[in-house]
Amino acid sequence: MPANNAYIHSRHRNQNEVAEDYVELIDDMISAKGEARAVDLAKKLGVSDVTVSKTVKRLIEAGLVHSEPYRAIFLTESGKALAGKIRWRHTIVRDFLTALGVPAKVADIDAEGIEHHASQSTIEAMSAFIENREIKTG
Repeated sequence: MPANNAYIHSRHRNQNEVAEDYVELIDDMISAKGEARAVDLAKKLGVSDVTVSKTVKRLIEAGLVHSEPYRAIFLTESGKALAGKIRWRHTIVRDFLTALGVPAKVADIDAEGIEHHASQSTIEAMSAFIENREIKTG
């Protein structure tokens, strides 16, 4: 089997999904409350404080967030850019699913997983589909 197969791609996307979820949630919390705290992340994600601590450490090493012990967590410029990209992908997937007739609440939940796994070309095709549909119906 070639090294560039769907299984390897899927495993890679799964590894990135956690980081993307954290960055997106941190951005949401900062927008809503002005800060993101580890305890709030743990509660929202249903994980332990230790899990959040380890993940935040990896995000700091990746240059996506900055924080000090017992302080709030903030996004770096790279983290903000990633959060924007993930939010855009989520919106495209959600809108595509609703265009297919999926109820809005279900589409929003399903988009949360799909946004991390779809390729850029798939997201772009979904976006083009939505735009073409809006032109024809609008």
